Amino acid sequence: MDKAVSRKHAHNAKAASVPYSTPDERAAQGRLIRDQVSRSSHSGWKLPEQRRDVIELLEESNTGRLPRLIPIRFGRMSVSPFAFYRGGAAIMAADLATTPTSGLRVQACGDAHLMNFGGFATPERHVIFDVNDLDETLPAPFEWDLKRLAASVVIAAQHLELPYSDTVRLTTDLVRQYRERMHDYAYMRVLDVWYDRIDLQKYQDRQGDPYVIETARKRIAQRIEAERQKTAPDFLYPKLVTEEGGRPRIKDEPPLIFHPDSELAPGLESGYAEAIASYRESLAEHVRTLFDRFHLVDLAAKVVGLGSVGTMCSVGLLLASDNDPLFLQVKEARASVLEPYAGKSVHPNHGQRVIAGQRIMQSASDVFLGWSRGKNGRDFYIRQLRDMKMSVVMEALDAGMLRQYGRMCAHALARAHARSGDAAMIAGYMGSSGAFDDAVTEFATEYSAQNRRDYRAFVHAIREGRIEAMTED
Repeated sequence: MDKAVSRKHAHNAKAASVPYSTPDERAAQGRLIRDQVSRSSHSGWKLPEQRRDVIELLEESNTGRLPRLIPIRFGRMSVSPFAFYRGGAAIMAADLATTPTSGLRVQACGDAHLMNFGGFATPERHVIFDVNDLDETLPAPFEWDLKRLAASVVIAAQHLELPYSDTVRLTTDLVRQYRERMHDYAYMRVLDVWYDRIDLQKYQDRQGDPYVIETARKRIAQRIEAERQKTAPDFLYPKLVTEEGGRPRIKDEPPLIFHPDSELAPGLESGYAEAIASYRESLAEHVRTLFDRFHLVDLAAKVVGLGSVGTMCSVGLLLASDNDPLFLQVKEARASVLEPYAGKSVHPNHGQRVIAGQRIMQSASDVFLGWSRGKNGRDFYIRQLRDMKMSVVMEALDAGMLRQYGRMCAHALARAHARSGDAAMIAGYMGSSGAFDDAVTEFATEYSAQNRRDYRAFVHAIREGRIEAMTED
C-alpha cells in the first residue's frame, strides 16, 4: 500500500478512536480544572516582586516605530488614565502573565478594552457589533481578554466619575453576561455558534433595561445613517483627496497625514508593485477579480488610533474609473504583546496572523482583508478604510448606557471565544454561581488602582523629561 495512503488511514483510524464528548462531559472536565486553579484565585491583584518598570516597557514597545511620531503616541496616552490604559496593552500583558491561568485557550483579542469593540458593515451590508481591533490577537487563556475588558469598564466608570457602587455593579454585570453567554454557546450547535452575530439594527437583550435599550436603538439608527453617508465615495473622496495637475493625490496634513520618501518607504520607486502583488495573492480568487478592476493612484502615511501611533500605517487611493474610488487602510502588523507570554505565532507574517485572528473571532470580515510584506521587512495587513466602522463615544455614556454597552462587549467577546475555544469547558470552569464574576470584578477594581499608579509614573516621566510627549490641538 502507498505510504501516503497508509498514513492517511492511520490518521483516520486515530481520529475515529477518539471518543466523542458531550457538552456535559466537557463541562465536567472544566469543573475539574478548579482543583488546580480555583475561581477565587483570579480575585485581586498582587504586585509582582520583579515587575518591570512601566516606562521601560513602553519604550521597549516603541522599537521599530517612527521616532518622530512617538511623542504623539505618548501625548495621546497622557490625556487620562483611560487613554493610558488603552495604549498600555504591553504593560497589562506582562502583568496578566503573572496571574493564575486556567489553561483554557482561545483565539484571544490581546487588547480587549471597551474601545476595541464597535459596529461595522458586513459584505452583505448588514451592520454588526463585534471586536473590531485585533492587532494583538494570538491564542492565549480566555480570562486574559476578560480581565482586560473588565478592568477597562472600571477605568471608564472612573473616567466618567460614576459612584464606586455603580462601578462594581457594572463590572460584575459584564462578567456575568460573558459567563451566561458562554453557557448558552456551550449547548448550541457548532454551526449555530459560528453563524451567530450581533445585528445592531435588531439588537435585543432580555435582561437589559428596556428604556436604555430603546434609547440605544435610536442612537444606533442615527449613527448608522451618519456612517452610511460618511462611507460613501462622494463624502470620502473630497475629504481626503485633492487634484494636483489633474492627478488625484491624498491631502497632506502633517504630522498626521504625509507622503513618505523612498527611504521611509522603499517600495515607492516601483509603485509598491511587489507589495501589491503579494497582497493580491493573499486574497481569495473571487476577490482578486474585484481587486483587479482597481489600480493604485496614491498612498500616504496616516497616523491612526492610539496604540498604533508610530507604526507604518497608510491609506491608499485606488480607482476603477474617474468616479469610482476605493480607499484601503494599510496597517503595520508587529509581534503581538502576548507573544512573550503565550508563545509565538504559527504564521510567518504578522499581517497574516492578524487576518487569521480576525476571521476566527469576527462573525463577518471585510472582503479586502489581506496581508503583505514591504521591502523594508515590515509586515502589513490591509482592509477597507472606514467601511461604516463605528465606535462608542465614551463621554456620552451615563451609568445605564455604560452597563448596556459593557454587556454588548461581553456578549461579543464570549461569541468570539466560543468560535475557537471549548465553550463547554470554559462554561464548566466558570460555573453557574457568581464566584467567578466576583473574583474577576475584584481583580478589575484592584488593577484599576495599579493603572492609576502607572499613569502617575508616566506623567511624572514626561514632566521630568525622561520621555517626550506632544499634545495635539
